[in-house]
Amino acid sequence: QVQLAESGGGLAQAGGSLRLSCAASARTFSMYAAGWFRQAPGKERELVAAVSPSGGNTKYAESVKERFTISRDNAKKSVYLQMNNLKPEDTAVYYCAAVWRGLLATVVVSAATLYDNWGQGTQVTVSS
Repeated sequence: QVQLAESGGGLAQAGGSLRLSCAASARTFSMYAAGWFRQAPGKERELVAAVSPSGGNTKYAESVKERFTISRDNAKKSVYLQMNNLKPEDTAVYYCAAVWRGLLATVVVSAATLYDNWGQGTQVTVSS
């Protein structure tokens, strides 16, 4: 079991930026695929971005392409989400997730149901 702790959420104005961080407890974090998901009130949890264990492959939701960037630093056991040009519709609770992929270093996991380690979430609110 991996413990994940998100930070960096808060209030931003439309057009502004926030950077989310997710710190993992796993010593072998470099063997975990990771992703950021979000859930707005009354809506289902949705993928925002995902990254392979190596960090070389990524996937983004269409709604955040060209605005958000996912990255990771395996030496620091951390995953990041840089969010630029924020919009009010980005308001949600953002969750970090991770799943063991062993030596499959280039695999990106985009389905929430495949993740078995989740953080507590961090609130992001974007005002217009």
